[in-house]
Amino acid sequence: MLLLASNPIGDALNSSEYIFPILECFHITGFALSIGTIAIVDLRLLGLGMRNQTPAQLATDVAPWTLAGLGVMLISGPMIFLSDAAMYLRNPSFRFKIGCLLVAIIFNYTIHRKVAMSNGSSSGLSKLVGALSLLLWVGVVAGGLFIAFY
Repeated sequence: MLLLASNPIGDALNSSEYIFPILECFHITGFALSIGTIAIVDLRLLGLGMRNQTPAQLATDVAPWTLAGLGVMLISGPMIFLSDAAMYLRNPSFRFKIGCLLVAIIFNYTIHRKVAMSNGSSSGLSKLVGALSLLLWVGVVAGGLFIAFY
């Protein structure tokens, strides 16, 4: 498999004491930014906090920050993966994380966005969408945290 062969990014990450931890810091910062901004909208959809703004206003206000965080995460993540692709591919926590990530991103930019933009902040659907979004992102973070244990 091509990914399992030696690669310049993986070689650089594995040959330096500092590059991998610095890259991981960028990755975690990207996650914190993207998930944090999405959670703000989710909490508003659940009817908790930020009641002076509608879900649509919040979603619009945080959208550039969410996208920036996702961008950092989606650039740094594959680079981290290339440091030891074989290990990551065998790791059930990594596969769980990637599955949740894929579903969470698709959900965020389809159903979640549509519901947030409809301003139905007190409806049952809004609460369900906010809770499901939070659950998906918690799954991404939990999957990432448990990579080290497998």
